[in-house]
Amino acid sequence: MTSKVVPITSAQHFRTITSSSTYTIVDFYATWCGPCKVISPIFEQLASAESKPGRITFCKVDVDAQREVAGTYGISAMPTFLILKGSSVKETVRGANAAALRTAVLSAAADAAKGPAKSPGATFGGKGQTLGNVGANASRPVSGSVMPDVGAMLSSPAQFAQGRGLPQTVVRFLGLYFTSLFSLEPETAARESPFAVKGQAGGARVGTVR
Repeated sequence: MTSKVVPITSAQHFRTITSSSTYTIVDFYATWCGPCKVISPIFEQLASAESKPGRITFCKVDVDAQREVAGTYGISAMPTFLILKGSSVKETVRGANAAALRTAVLSAAADAAKGPAKSPGATFGGKGQTLGNVGANASRPVSGSVMPDVGAMLSSPAQFAQGRGLPQTVVRFLGLYFTSLFSLEPETAARESPFAVKGQAGGARVGTVR
């Protein structure tokens, strides 16, 4: 059966575990410690019976490999069991005292069951950044995103081409291009084309269409 006890691999890993569960039951042990080996199966049994995601998590810390974590809580004797609520120590059990350990674990499990379980997202602080800055700029129009009047473009392309903007420029270019393409006098045809931009004096302003 897969163990429900999480081996701590770093100080950051430990902080992640404690912040993602209401209670964390920590076994501070050493590989050379005889009493640690004696009580380890009992700790495993309690973890299998009481571990609940987001509510109560069991982990073990090798004091020789994770000196930073052990030093944070002033661990000097093994085994030492800490009952943490968040990062605060609620109870400490020193030595291979199975009865005291069981009582402390069951008390924490009962209290954890009363409140809501923490979600995995609880490990991240701050509001975060909303993709595209939605919310703050939700009411602002996006520049350059105005759709062209498709109806006007289809019903009267020459008149549509007199306006300003990229769609009008494209329609104007295509109109002048095809007008001059099939004419023996392309410059004159382009100048007289309804797609030519009308000047203020009533004349037509023609681009360099070949």
